[in-house]
Amino acid sequence: MIRSLLFLPLVALTCAAPRQAIVVPDTQATAWSAAGDSLIHPQEKHFKHLKQLTFGGDNAEAYWSFSGSKLIFQSTNPKWGESCDQIHVFDPFKDDLRTSKPTLISVEGGRTTCSYFLPGDSLVLFASTHEHNATCPATPERRADGKYVWPIYPSFDIYVSDLTGKIRKRLTTTEGYDAEATVSPKGDRIVFTSMRDGDMDLYTMKINGSDVRRVTNTLGYDGGAFFSPDGTKLLWRASRLKTPEEEVEYKALLKEGLVMPTNMELFVANADGSDARRITDLGKANWAPFWHPSSKKVIFATNHKSERGFPFTLFMVNIDGTGLEQVSYGDTFDAFPVFSPDGRHLVFSSNRNNGGTRETNLFLAEWVD
Repeated sequence: MIRSLLFLPLVALTCAAPRQAIVVPDTQATAWSAAGDSLIHPQEKHFKHLKQLTFGGDNAEAYWSFSGSKLIFQSTNPKWGESCDQIHVFDPFKDDLRTSKPTLISVEGGRTTCSYFLPGDSLVLFASTHEHNATCPATPERRADGKYVWPIYPSFDIYVSDLTGKIRKRLTTTEGYDAEATVSPKGDRIVFTSMRDGDMDLYTMKINGSDVRRVTNTLGYDGGAFFSPDGTKLLWRASRLKTPEEEVEYKALLKEGLVMPTNMELFVANADGSDARRITDLGKANWAPFWHPSSKKVIFATNHKSERGFPFTLFMVNIDGTGLEQVSYGDTFDAFPVFSPDGRHLVFSSNRNNGGTRETNLFLAEWVD
């Protein structure tokens, strides 16, 4: 739910994006520029070209439509009249957000997060607090103990909207936090995180909100899950408590509507939650994972090499935990990597080229394996 785990503004817990073998037509080819390519670090060998998509504010969690022609994302941009995260949609190959504002989807207000296209690309889902209050909920004040926490707003529920912002359906109605929803590429089920049974666990449901099934049962935060390209597996981030003291602290924070995300690892399992296993053991915060198009490895954000908790950079790892490879470099924040449906592009959020501010923008890389 966070843009950065250290000092950037609070946003929503990471989601994921569906993918299919659809090729973006050549008529929508990105107009790469030499200026954009200058943003590529010399060691970033997987980025053939790089294009900046947003220019100001805090922008994150950009996910592709099933057709691969649009991105939906969340943004807090004062220039767009926003004081907390709102949902927008645009065409990254045609639209120039330096001169135009993307289409606003979350027209009802509140705080919104984790937007995602449904099959057919005419409907999207996202979590919102608007039915509780149309104004933005308060963010937690800095704690006296100095610990970094994420808010788990109990007023978050998951909604389906059309592309004009008209709410078509409310998918969750239980008490407490329901968010971080993503859709299977098969188009049949949704995975999401919920507090409905007292812990931060993963659940799946049909596209219409029925047939809710609990997927995880281990004490600790489980979130940011998404399905593999064939819909048979899940990938997510989780905190696992190692001592009685950690369990006491975790439960106490949950009662305050908070979680502490500074120690997380990546897990995979079958889509029903069986055969769950950890695929990273790096320490610190490993999060925002996404499947590589091959389905044999994943890309994610991590600060495990940092002595001070920052920067965050992108890494890849095989799903058996081997073959760890660094993808992005530099003393900045790179996270929320998402491959396009055809695997030709990677969209991600970064602090690069922000003029020394705390702005986080979306970038589009032409990918090279």
